[in-house]
Amino acid sequence: MNFMKNTGKSFAAAGLALALAVPAAQADERSGTYKFDREGQHQFVQFRISHLGFSYLYGRFNDFDGEFHFDGENPENSSVSVTVQTRSVDSNHSERDRHIRDEDFLYVSEYPQATFESTSVAMHDEDRATVTGDLTLRGVTREVDLDMELVGYGDDPWGNYRMGFEGHTTLKLDDFGIPEELPEADELKLILSVEGIRQ
Repeated sequence: MNFMKNTGKSFAAAGLALALAVPAAQADERSGTYKFDREGQHQFVQFRISHLGFSYLYGRFNDFDGEFHFDGENPENSSVSVTVQTRSVDSNHSERDRHIRDEDFLYVSEYPQATFESTSVAMHDEDRATVTGDLTLRGVTREVDLDMELVGYGDDPWGNYRMGFEGHTTLKLDDFGIPEELPEADELKLILSVEGIRQ
């Protein structure tokens, strides 16, 4: 009986030692809510549209903000929201920018903001996903898909933890009620590149 008791104690002690030796599963260190790095200006909303079928016109929005939540254990539960100040459109030509801001295009006096709110995330592999969400532009809301790529993540030199993504989508101008008819330019490619700081 004493032998059995001692043996039982030995097995219990061995089990405890094994449990302590094997670390519990840890949460993914990347998980958290990230604010866009507005101060460092490591973020871009850019667009490209055909000019008469001969070349491409490039532009950007200089003023926008947002955040994303990344769930490392279940990336499909991640989300992103973006708000763009449409008046900040910049195509490197002041007269053209004034035209883009008027009723023919963005109509910024009536619709000063464009927004994107994700509704689902479909992972393709560890670094690529399709983020589906509601884009509201010029007062019209449409569901769009962003092809997203994880660019990188980790500690920065200033004690923060960062994560960056780039996404692409193509928009049909008439889907958002833009009345101006542009030869060879019925759609626009939108590029979102953001670097977030974990809060």
